Amino acid sequence: MAAEPQPKALTRKPVLLNKVEGSQEVVNMAAIVPKEDGVISVSEDRTVRVWLKRDSGQYWPSIYHAMPSPCSCMSFNPETRRLSIGLDNGTISEFILSEDYNKMTLVKSYQAHQSRVIMILFVLEMEWVLSTGQDKHFTWHCSESGQRLGGYRTSAGACGLQFDVETRHVFVGDHSGQVTILKLEQESCSLVTTFKGHTGGVTALCWDPIQRVLFSGSSDHSIIMWDIGGRKGTAIELQGHNDKVQSLSYAHHTRQLISCGADGGIVVWNMDVERQETPEWLDSDSCQKCDQPFFWNFKQMWDSKKIGLRQHHCRKCGKAVCGKCSSKRSSIPLMGFEFEVRVCDSCHESITDEERAPTATFHDSKHNIVHVHFDATRGWLLTSGTDKVIKLWDMTPVVS
Repeated sequence: MAAEPQPKALTRKPVLLNKVEGSQEVVNMAAIVPKEDGVISVSEDRTVRVWLKRDSGQYWPSIYHAMPSPCSCMSFNPETRRLSIGLDNGTISEFILSEDYNKMTLVKSYQAHQSRVIMILFVLEMEWVLSTGQDKHFTWHCSESGQRLGGYRTSAGACGLQFDVETRHVFVGDHSGQVTILKLEQESCSLVTTFKGHTGGVTALCWDPIQRVLFSGSSDHSIIMWDIGGRKGTAIELQGHNDKVQSLSYAHHTRQLISCGADGGIVVWNMDVERQETPEWLDSDSCQKCDQPFFWNFKQMWDSKKIGLRQHHCRKCGKAVCGKCSSKRSSIPLMGFEFEVRVCDSCHESITDEERAPTATFHDSKHNIVHVHFDATRGWLLTSGTDKVIKLWDMTPVVS
């Protein structure tokens, strides 16, 4: 009996739809306008722009508004058309955009921070504006009155900010590599816990409220998936960038994580697979395979009359091994290692071809990405870069 043909895998290969050019400085953040062929951007050149697609196929500004200070971040709520803009001077300014996106009206401004605003989130359900700044403070304000409701001092300047509406938990990632979880009340907050798994600063956070999973990207080039609601304490590492991870976005309906980095890479991770937690590295004074001493083990070197060896670790089992016993390399995608990493010889023999099958796809955006926004309804991805360019990509699944 002939074998049934297997369906071809679906991948998301980005197809460049358009480039939006015209900013004089770095575009720090941008967002796709829902149900419109438009983009909102804020830039280091102090401008807020709404770009609408014209009949020519090009995007031209329907709004060009100059702010008193460089624009560092933004948050746009399509339901209310409320645009919150964070500035380099610590101010947050809120505008309402007209229905035709040709006019923006200032509602209020307030001094949220003592220095540059790093991230903003507008929470419609609570009428809260959450923000982090270079002043090492997380604050939240009432969006109706502009009144400051509370704050919390973080251990370092915070870049990542996410909020869970159901539990009122806020996640703050900072430059020390730590993620802090706070519980917010109307005018007070309490520390829930902190956790740290990165060797570099946290640069981006992304929250999946359905699976209750938090993703953190870092300057150490890695992403960590923290299982907050299920297997508490589980942390799964994802290695797919050659430079710092700048921005993250999650497609809930397909369970795919999109990460973008300073290396220009767009990586699409399939999170609908059973991933394995990376093992902790074991400590030993000698190779746990051949028992040869490491170079700091003077007693065993003297007793065996052998020169000490350099210590390595197998990424699959975590054992401390010498170079001779870990001469092979392999990818281990289910552990998050899409690139080849050092493994001991016995683990190398045990890894099957099926286990080496990639769980992520890699694409070159050809610019240093600082922020990404994904529109799940249309399958569009927006990337903004240090090259002052905004790029729109079609991420619709295609048969490979």
